[in-house]
Amino acid sequence: MNTAPALMNVMDELQVPLQFMTSLAIGLLLGLERQRNPIAKAGLRTCALVALFGTICGLLAQVTQSTWVVTAGLLLAGAMIIAAYAGEALPEGESGTTTVIAVLLCYVLGVMVWYGRTQHAVGLAIAATVLLHFKTELHGFSDRLAPGDITSMLQFAVLSFIVLPLLPNQGYGPYQALNPHHLWLMVVLISGVSLSGYLALRLAERRHGLLLIGALGGLVSSTATTLVYARQCATHREMTLLASSVITIANLMVLLRLAVIGGIAAPEALPRLLPVLAAGAGCGVLPVLWQSRAAANPAALNLPVAENPTQLRVAALFGLVYACVLLGAAWLSDMWGNRGLYAIAAVSGVADVDAISLSSLQLFNTSRIDASTAVIAIVIAYVANIVFKFAIALAAGSAALARQCALPFAAASAGLVLAVLFQW
Repeated sequence: MNTAPALMNVMDELQVPLQFMTSLAIGLLLGLERQRNPIAKAGLRTCALVALFGTICGLLAQVTQSTWVVTAGLLLAGAMIIAAYAGEALPEGESGTTTVIAVLLCYVLGVMVWYGRTQHAVGLAIAATVLLHFKTELHGFSDRLAPGDITSMLQFAVLSFIVLPLLPNQGYGPYQALNPHHLWLMVVLISGVSLSGYLALRLAERRHGLLLIGALGGLVSSTATTLVYARQCATHREMTLLASSVITIANLMVLLRLAVIGGIAAPEALPRLLPVLAAGAGCGVLPVLWQSRAAANPAALNLPVAENPTQLRVAALFGLVYACVLLGAAWLSDMWGNRGLYAIAAVSGVADVDAISLSSLQLFNTSRIDASTAVIAIVIAYVANIVFKFAIALAAGSAALARQCALPFAAASAGLVLAVLFQW
């Protein structure tokens, strides 16, 4: 006996009750949060009923084929909650608008559930509840942002949502290597990663410790972090161990940064790339942990002053460097094969690991090189960059600082090379 039709009928009969139960759960979730606010005019029961009301309006609109039913319901729900606050004396700093929006959101999410957008409705309900619940933390975050930080986010929005869509998505120049849309997409990627670290670094406090300061410095700019702390060590020799810990953590963080960039720019290369980066980080982190335990109070160090990574000048400069490296890598790879790519990786990696890493991954994406070749180029660039950071520690800092950085740098480099040889 075929039970499939009977099972389908049962599922159809359960669909409507399930939709109403989902609406009820959404309303209760938002209402539970509003119930905690003593001045809110809507709590558990009101929000739950409004969500159910939205689902009922969606049902009636579908049955009667009258879209105005949903609109009328929204106006009624809005008028109800606004009337509840009319003429009410509220404490200073409270307007009641958050509860009004929460009630209207309950109604709209209830309508979405009826029209089959259950997953979106539940996700939005959870996100809205999180925003409502963490009011104090979000206000504190906003208060600690400087005007320049807001400017940084606006500049990143311009780079991402205004400049990027305007650029043509096709290759130009030799080897069709220069795609304006792809070039700027990589600029947005690097700016986004750097901006996250920049904002976190601006909000961080010295009491958060060496690991956090070094990690955030590495996200923004490991070169700038190395130079800042090397100079501090040059004037305060007693901070040598502490400064070396921050410098080495920042440069190990570059490996995590490369993993994130690789996962976005060339996910197919990750099976080859991730084990190598993990080996380098694992070997380098052991001496760093020993140094950080032996270091003095991190409050003795000042947080580095990082440059806004989303400034148009900074973004355009990276785009130019990336375009030159990409074109050079394509040309040398075509002329001399892998040796040409490795040569430009060693040279360009001294100044910037991101550009050659993205270039190698792009060559892999276009099937000009295999994943192993791209990984070797990235490792060469990182090792060249580490040698340059060692030179900064020695020249701008002191011989003692360079000695402290030597073991973690050498361990991370050895881990990368051994992992590559093991894969090979």
